[in-house]
Amino acid sequence: MGAAPAYPLLLLFLTGISIWVVEAEVHYYDFVLAEKNFTRLCKTKSMLVVNGQFPGPTIYVHKGDTVFVNVHNHGDYGLTIHWHGVKQPRNPWSDGSAYITQCPIEPGHNFTYEVVFSEEEGTLWWHANSDWTRNTVHGAIVIYPPHGFSYPFPTPAGEQILILGTWFTYDVNKVIKEILRTGKDVPISDAYIINGQPGDFCACSKEMAYRWQVDYGKTYLIRLVNALMNEEFFFAIAGHDLIVVGIDGSYLKPFTTSYVMLSNGQTMDVLVKTNQSPGRYYMAGRQYYTDNLFFTGYDKTNASAILEYRGKYDRLSSPFFPETLPSYTDYDSATRFRKRLKSLASKEHPIDVPRNVTTQMYITASMDKIVHNFSAYMDYTLLSSLNNISWVNPSTDVLQAYYR
Repeated sequence: MGAAPAYPLLLLFLTGISIWVVEAEVHYYDFVLAEKNFTRLCKTKSMLVVNGQFPGPTIYVHKGDTVFVNVHNHGDYGLTIHWHGVKQPRNPWSDGSAYITQCPIEPGHNFTYEVVFSEEEGTLWWHANSDWTRNTVHGAIVIYPPHGFSYPFPTPAGEQILILGTWFTYDVNKVIKEILRTGKDVPISDAYIINGQPGDFCACSKEMAYRWQVDYGKTYLIRLVNALMNEEFFFAIAGHDLIVVGIDGSYLKPFTTSYVMLSNGQTMDVLVKTNQSPGRYYMAGRQYYTDNLFFTGYDKTNASAILEYRGKYDRLSSPFFPETLPSYTDYDSATRFRKRLKSLASKEHPIDVPRNVTTQMYITASMDKIVHNFSAYMDYTLLSSLNNISWVNPSTDVLQAYYR
């Protein structure tokens, strides 16, 4: 007998593809960049934001979806938008890397990005990618499982996005230009913020602290985004353990902890069970600092928001503060937390990496302060290198070279 016709198998294969295509959706967003006044720490300043919001709007998709974002630049300088952590296979021209994959969007112009969520699942974020505009131009990206699929953990009763940020009372773009000119370090921020607010421990901020209301006996999903400019950050909730389930748009082997630590630009998905006595509890964070204190100080403010249980209880008393929040220079806590991060690597969420190593490469990234006058320890230049090679501005950027 001859081989059975392959048509039924081919039909089944194509049907599967068509089902996936039908399930995937296309979304459209408009981002309008413009200056707007905001008041924090008793001072008002104008800053560039998207759609009048700070933080900016959240993008909601399912894995496999495509998003078109039309960015209208009504600001005073050119910029791009980067989709942090989105792989964008075969679609680099929408990555948002200025002078590498596109020219900046000039004032008065617009550009439409095509963002393809092919593999990511969980939480990511978007931000401006020119100078320090990302300090105020950023927002979260929520990526749900594909239609018809579920989380690798019980479906939460609700979810909350918490964006950790840095607040300066002045125009940060002017400051960064001066830093690049002089070679000095980044100045200490005036406060850290959660969803745009410094919280109860900063001047003129107590009434504006971000509040999240929850019900007793539920499990919620918190989507954390570290949008700080340069710093790693500790975060904890008073009286509540956190179950870490995801990081940077992928799932982890779940583990329970009393605090988390996020690197700069990192996102994290954590579950929290509201099993404490109804009341108010601080959600607080502070910088993890590893630099040489001889040269620089650091921002010692505690950013805070409030988790509020619904129901009847004394709301006049102060919220509980998380005693488990590590101190600013707690190296041991930072190291212990990092060592617990392991990919889920399940059948549904495999991690396909090479097992046989044939070549080893050693890359050393370093940052040093070259002191010019030890009697005045602030007289220094900050230098960075990769394998002892410092950056030198090229005569032609990558984008121009590509078209030559």
